[in-house]
This record gives sequence, structure tokens and C-alpha cells, in this order.
Amino acid sequence: MESQQFVAGLVKEMEELFSRLGEQEALEAEAEGQVEVNSLLKLALKSELEAAELAALWMPTTPEMDAKQLLAGQCGDEMKHYHLISVRLEELGEDLSQFDPATEGYSPLYHYLRGLRTTVERVAAGPFACEAIARVRNLQFINFCRQAGDYKTAELYETIIQPEEVHHHAWGRDILVKYCTTPETQELAAAATRSTLAVADELRTLKTKTTGLSAIPMS
Repeated sequence: MESQQFVAGLVKEMEELFSRLGEQEALEAEAEGQVEVNSLLKLALKSELEAAELAALWMPTTPEMDAKQLLAGQCGDEMKHYHLISVRLEELGEDLSQFDPATEGYSPLYHYLRGLRTTVERVAAGPFACEAIARVRNLQFINFCRQAGDYKTAELYETIIQPEEVHHHAWGRDILVKYCTTPETQELAAAATRSTLAVADELRTLKTKTTGLSAIPMS
């Protein structure tokens, strides 16, 4: 299969999955039902930190220079998002002086992702799939913030965070088109994408409804 057709198929597969989500379903799954701006922002800090650390972890052992550049750019952007979200939480009255988003340990998704070894797996799971999930979650969060009257948080996501997450996904898509040119690389990328979707908290409620996306055991 041509690489462009292959990657377009993965995008279509993800979009079909995302279309099954309710208006706040990604937020509710991630927050375990406690959908409020401050709580969701604190969860976002953990997500941004994990994404940045994974990109930094992968970069030294990713040989392709364009993939290195993607990971370096993503790492910087995610830590910028971490800072901006922290500032917004403080504006909302949160004292973050003793707050550590990693207190309860890393997520199952992080543990899965850090074990990936090839470039196509890392790009498929990280910038490509995780940032596609982030786009959906962020859209739901922006709408939720506007409904709650928190227009400043909505604007932060709408003008800075969301466009950069979308950019990471598009960049990852381009790299997959470049490198997923054999049945073997396509199989690796597809498996990494689907496993990421299966593990992600935001899609928890859809796992049992979707063929091929059953949860995988985490160590």
C-alpha cells in the first residue's frame, strides 16, 4: 500500500472512533467524572509533562534528523504549555507550590509509550495518535470552558495550545508518510496507533465498543 494511502486510512480510523464520543465524553473519562476547569487543568499538567518527557527520552535514540526535530519541537512546546497552564491555574486561585503532577506516578499510556523502540512506532503513537486525541479533548475543553464562562482559559487553548498540538499531529503524519513505505513499517505504525488509542484514558468508554481496541496489559 502506498504510504499516503496507509496514513490516510489511519486518520480515517481515528476520526471514526472520535465521532462516537459525546460532547464531554473525553473529559469525563479523563477526569473520572469530575469535570471542572481547575481539575482538568491539573490533569493537563500531567499530560503535558509526560508528553515532554517522552519526546526528550526518545530523541537521543531516534536516528532520523527530521524525527529528532519533531521530538525536540514537541518537547519545547509541551513544556511551554505546562508553564502557561500553571500560570492560568494560579490566576484561578490554585497554590501550586506543593503540587507535583507526577505524585501518583506515570500513566499506563506513558509506560506503554516509553517502551517503543522504532521511529515509526514512536511517531505513530506520540505526535500522530496522542496529539490527535489531544485535539479532540481540547475541543471539548474549550467548549466546556466557554459554557462555564471561563473565556480566558478557552482563549489560551484556542489560540496557543490547540494550534500547536494540531501542528505536532500534522508533522507526525508527514513523517509517517515518509517512512511507512513497507508492509513491516506500516504494521508497526498501525499497531502503535491502535494500542495508543486503546490505552488512552480519554477513550476509555469506547474501548469495548470498538473492534481491535481492547485494553492491553500494562506493567
